[in-house]
Parts: sequence; structure tokens; C-alpha cells
Amino acid sequence: MKTLIIAEAGVNHDGELARALQLIEVAADAGADLVKFQTFRADALAAAQAPKAAYQNRNMPGAESQHAMLKRLELDVAMHEKLMRHCRLCGIGFFSSAFDLASIDLLAALGLDRWKIPSGEITNLPYLRKVGGMGQPVILSTGMSTLAEIEAAVRVLEQAGTARSLVTVLHCNTEYPTPMQDVNLRAMLSIRDACKVAVGYSDHTVGIEVAIAAVTLGASVIEKHFTLDRTLPGPDHKASLEPDELKAMVSAIRNIELALGDGQKHPSPSEAGNLVIARKSIVAAKAISKGERFSENNLAVKRPGGGLSPMRWDEVIGQHAVRDFGADEYIEL
Repeated sequence: MKTLIIAEAGVNHDGELARALQLIEVAADAGADLVKFQTFRADALAAAQAPKAAYQNRNMPGAESQHAMLKRLELDVAMHEKLMRHCRLCGIGFFSSAFDLASIDLLAALGLDRWKIPSGEITNLPYLRKVGGMGQPVILSTGMSTLAEIEAAVRVLEQAGTARSLVTVLHCNTEYPTPMQDVNLRAMLSIRDACKVAVGYSDHTVGIEVAIAAVTLGASVIEKHFTLDRTLPGPDHKASLEPDELKAMVSAIRNIELALGDGQKHPSPSEAGNLVIARKSIVAAKAISKGERFSENNLAVKRPGGGLSPMRWDEVIGQHAVRDFGADEYIEL
């Protein structure tokens, strides 16, 4: 099964169209399936007095409010259209998370046919109903949530018109970067089993190993933030991959997909030629005369295979040689 890899540009364009276009090119070059942005209006997303998160204050110290920060990071309709055209040119899918009701309408008008619900909206009933009413595939992030909250959100989507089979739930931790001890990757499997949904992982750790591990556990979607340069000023750059790291992550996931295989245990085409070389046969330990009884004293097990399997040892012991055998010669019955 091919993993859907979402390269999360997010707000790492810093409000600059040229940088957003560069991010698309980087995601396409890395081999990601989708490049994802964030669609919002600051006035609809955050109240004027809303504080910034601790990680936002660390990465962007100063008196600027969350609302003011978000205002600088908005993408208008024209920018969305230019980004979508550039995605088509680069051969990568365009994707975006809507953070408010008007932004859902905007993305629907632009023709998006799947939806990404950010972790912060998992308890937003009007929002969930609006997305669920689309009846299209939904990817639901679950940072900061409990199993009960996840199930409640999925049920709202279902009741609004989106079948559970169209919902993929991403295990997620909403801290940037996420400490390794807080990843709790096995929770992804708990979500799968409890909610009976497809699952994936939205990764905010430093590095690429946790995202790769999630694929080995059965993640069907991987989402990872990336940037042009981790030293750029902005809320999310420091917890994002740089271009070479993104490319390495995609390459590693594709290799893991191949390595996971079909789950059936059988000799592979690449190892078939080694079977005879590595396995053993029952051979004469020394010269054996015709009619002599086979015993542990005159038989041995040695490479190569191709003769009688050593699994037939008990069958051979006690029988009489049908002809003369030289030392190391395959035994015949």
C-alpha cells in the first residue's frame, strides 16, 4: 500500500508568495504526493486578545499578538490560485487546511475534493458539520485529544454525511517540536482499533525516524512540516525539515513500503539462487560400499543443497547403500 505523504508547508511561506512557490518546488522535488498550506482569516480564527502558544513565543519573541501574527500569514484568493497553478506545473497535488467556515467555502470553490481538519478544530461542532456535509474524504488530526473526543468528532462527520470509511485519523502531538517521550506512537493503533478508521501520523518531532516508524506500524498517511531554512524567523520553521531531509524522509518511506511486502512468507526471487548454496544435503562422510548400512558414522550433512534433505535423516539411517558412494557424494536411496 502506498503511503500518502503530505509535505506541510503550512505558514512557512511567511506571507510571501515567492517563498510559497519555492516550497511547492521543494515538495515536488522530494517526491511528496501533496503540498499543504493553511487557509484562514485571522479575524475569524483568533480573538484580538488570544495569546500565542509557548512555542510561538519562543520562535517569535516580542509583543505581537497571535491575531497580528496570523494576519501577516494569510493567503488571499489570488495567492491560492497561483499556488494551485504552480502545483499543477510541478506535478504535485495542492492541499490546504481550512481553519474557519469561510475558508471551507473558499477551498470548496477552488475545487478541493478532500479535507484536512486541524487538531484545534476537533471540538468545533459547526466546523465539523460543515466539513462532514461535503461527503468527501477527510483527514482528521488529533493533537491534544482523547479517544472519546476523536470518536465524537468522527460521529459528527458521519451524521453530517461523510462515511466513516472516508475518514483517516492522524495521531498527532501538538507541540513543536514534540519530545520523543511524548510521541506515544502506539496510540495510532489504539485509534484504529477503537474508532474503526484508517490511521496515519502527523509528525512534529525533530528528524525523520518517527514518521518512518509510523509507516511500519500501518500509517496510510504521513504529514510532516518542511521549510526552506530552519533558521528563518517564523512560528514553525524550527520544527520543520529542510529540503534534503524531506527528500530523505520520502525516499525512506518508499523503501519501507517495498520492504513491508505482502506478508506471505516464501523465498523471494532475489534469494532463490542462494537456496542450494546455503542449505545442506545428506552426503557420505567417507567411502561407503554397496549394501553397507547407513549410520551416523558414515553419513554427514554438508553444503550444498540439492541432494536429499537432512530433514529425511531418520528415513535414511538403517537403509542399505544402493551403490558405492565416495566421500562427500550425495546419498541416494
